[in-house]
Amino acid sequence: MILLGLGANLPNAESGLPLSTLIAALEVLESEGVAVVRRSPWYRSAPVPASRQPWFVNGVATLETSSGPEDLLARLHRIEDRFGRIRRIRNEPRSLDLDLLDYDGRIRSEGPAPILPHPRLHERAFVLLPLSDIAPDWRHPVFGTSVTDLIAGLPEAQAVERLSP
Repeated sequence: MILLGLGANLPNAESGLPLSTLIAALEVLESEGVAVVRRSPWYRSAPVPASRQPWFVNGVATLETSSGPEDLLARLHRIEDRFGRIRRIRNEPRSLDLDLLDYDGRIRSEGPAPILPHPRLHERAFVLLPLSDIAPDWRHPVFGTSVTDLIAGLPEAQAVERLSP
């Protein structure tokens, strides 16, 4: 199973509001031959770490592709660029964030990008809640911990609310 995290908290000149950008990014991904098998409901979440920037819209999707993780990550970065993503500092506001969360349970902590699984996915309610909606049996490849147990271990301070089915 290939898991993609999606997020945005800034409007985009091409697609408008963050939710529209996320939907458009999935359409671009499919137009490039990557199948979006399933998509979670959308969530609204406070920035992590806490800051004064706008709240994010987030979701998770399962994908199918013949591309390996390196090629898929490069494609995700090209799509982010297309939607105006600028990378200056970590955790800054963004028009689009596409994160390769897990690629068939592969584990890679060094070498060329991507690091697999995503190094912070287990710490983020805005990833784990939508992930549990579409893959309730998923287990963290490194820790072996279920998504339900990872959610139970999250700090209560992460504000996340479901937007849509």
